[in-house]
Formats: sequence, C-alpha cells, structure tokens
Amino acid sequence: MIDADFIASRISDLRIKKNVSARDMSLSLGQSQSYINNIENKKALPSMQMFLYICEYLDISPKDFFDEEINSPNAFNELIKSFKRLNKEQIDILLAVAEEMK
Repeated sequence: MIDADFIASRISDLRIKKNVSARDMSLSLGQSQSYINNIENKKALPSMQMFLYICEYLDISPKDFFDEEINSPNAFNELIKSFKRLNKEQIDILLAVAEEMK
C-alpha cells in the first residue's frame, strides 16, 4: 500500500540521486524554500498537480515513481533505451551477465 511515508522517502531518495538540495528543488518548483522538506518530513503531501511537477522535475514518470522495484528510475530508463538498440545476440549476452549478478 502506498502511503505518506513512501511518498516522503521516495521523493527524498530520488532528489538525493539527482544531487539537488530540498531547498533548490522547492524553489525550482516555484514553491517556498521549505516545501520539499515539509513533504520529506511528512508534514505535508503534494497536490496531484505538484506531484506531476515533481515527477517532471525528477525526469521520471508517475508510474516509475510508484514502482518500488526500480531503485534508480533514470538509470533504469537509460538502460532500457540502450537495450532497444541492441541485437538479439547482444541482449542474450547481457541477460546472461544479469543472471550471474543476481
């Protein structure tokens, strides 16, 4: 179940991976300097419109935001884009490597 704790921690994790401060992210979104901090500290939740702006700012889709199995959505999406350009043999090699890494 998705709850305020998940939203707070997910925004924090993705923001840190983007290497941006809560203050800078808040101001970039046109909000007060404490806006993201308040969300991350579970004092507030974003509106749907702001949630969509947050996803856009983080360069992820709302679907990726809620996919708990994807630790780094941006990197994952870049990997998928790269995979689309590979031939079957190359993909098979990478799948074998991925299986070894499990």
